[in-house]
Amino acid sequence: MSANGTTPRRAARYLDPAELADVELLLDGAFPPLRGFLPADEVESVRTRHRLRGGAPWPDPLTLRIPVEAAAADEIELLDLEGAPVALVRNESPWTDETGMHAAGPVEAVGEPSGVLRSMRPPVADVRAKLPTGPVLGVLPEQPLHHRELAQIRELAAEHDAHVLVLPRTSGPRPELLVQAVLAARPELPDTTIVPVPLVRRADPKRDAELAAHVAAAYGATHLISPHTLDQPPIEVLEPPDVVRDRTDRWHPAAQVAPADRRPGLSPERLRELLDRGDDLPGWFTTPAIAAQQRRMHPPLRDRGFTVLFTGLSGAGKSTLARALRDELHRHDHRAVTLLDGDVVRRTLCEGLGFSAEDRSRNVRRIGFVAAEVTRHGGAAICAPIAPYHADRDAVRRMVEAVGGFALVHVATPLGECERRDRKGLYRKARAGLLPEFTGVSAPYEVPGDADLVLDTSGLSQDAAVGRVVALLRERGWVGPWTGA
Repeated sequence: MSANGTTPRRAARYLDPAELADVELLLDGAFPPLRGFLPADEVESVRTRHRLRGGAPWPDPLTLRIPVEAAAADEIELLDLEGAPVALVRNESPWTDETGMHAAGPVEAVGEPSGVLRSMRPPVADVRAKLPTGPVLGVLPEQPLHHRELAQIRELAAEHDAHVLVLPRTSGPRPELLVQAVLAARPELPDTTIVPVPLVRRADPKRDAELAAHVAAAYGATHLISPHTLDQPPIEVLEPPDVVRDRTDRWHPAAQVAPADRRPGLSPERLRELLDRGDDLPGWFTTPAIAAQQRRMHPPLRDRGFTVLFTGLSGAGKSTLARALRDELHRHDHRAVTLLDGDVVRRTLCEGLGFSAEDRSRNVRRIGFVAAEVTRHGGAAICAPIAPYHADRDAVRRMVEAVGGFALVHVATPLGECERRDRKGLYRKARAGLLPEFTGVSAPYEVPGDADLVLDTSGLSQDAAVGRVVALLRERGWVGPWTGA
């Protein structure tokens, strides 16, 4: 019941993972002085001055888009992807811009928070209360901490006589693995507190670094390790010190090691190569416990899941190639293979969808969601929808590449050949006006400019076409040479 005795109008809004992360940090008190989503005048102030209207520095506006019909709601219930209520927005000052309608107002918790890492992330006030007095050195890693990074932290902690506060940023696809990798590094650190924070990376690196500094300060850090020079940091920012590996394979400040005694480290590119191949990480680079967690985060290419998305006109040969590739992988590869063919999917996963542009998009994105889940769990997903729109194919690529490998194969068989093969008479019906939304005739097909492979089956046998797809998978390192029959 509202203050005037009336029942407040309420709408509901599902949160995507990035939005949910922001809401969780708001509820935890990690974004002070913000208590909710900003109104239009505050957003404009942050965008132009990087300050709130009252003058407090703030790097990035916190906003929430809502459907137009929700603008009149007094309250908006925020739900996670499973439909569980997370929070309530008091929609005090809704506003609109070129991107759509936005809610604005304070956010309040609803129900009990949940999640695999939630028990490790107490509210900000509880974390601060348990920190020792004196300097606190904040670290916000997005990757495991190896000997070089650990030496940098130890050097700065000793220099400032600081307690270490590690806030691993858990917004990646397997956040629990990053936390386990950071926990595995704890024996190599001085007195340390570890609290996972779901801080999503912002597009602007400078704004992202400044927001990280505000979050670190909220949790009680007095200093922050960051490679960025910040304009309005809320706490003192320290550049990571230069540390080098010596002849004994130990890491020391560069000033303490003569140039002739220095040994090279491991570049990010070289680290990626070792992980992709499944090679052991050298002992001078990391500890066995951290290396084990790093390998869980980045398994060898041969053990990661992947998706192959065939796209092309009706009759181009997508389904035929997809089935042949499935059979080839069944015979020779160790992964479980899931075939998501266009016609089959429309009778099951996407039953009820029509052929409007909106329904075509829903069809492809549903396929992409399932393919990403198959890929996440180490399987191979082979998809064969028409997928006529670039935006939908790109959305599938983003979903899948967040968890594994992705290849877009354009089956570029010419329209005339597709019509010649038309066993179902679909093209004939489309040209007669009986199918008003038929791709290539009465609906557009946006030719992909980002295909990883282009195949024209009008002059290419099935075996040769599948062979080219397999060659691409081998080139990416996802499959090895076939052995046996």
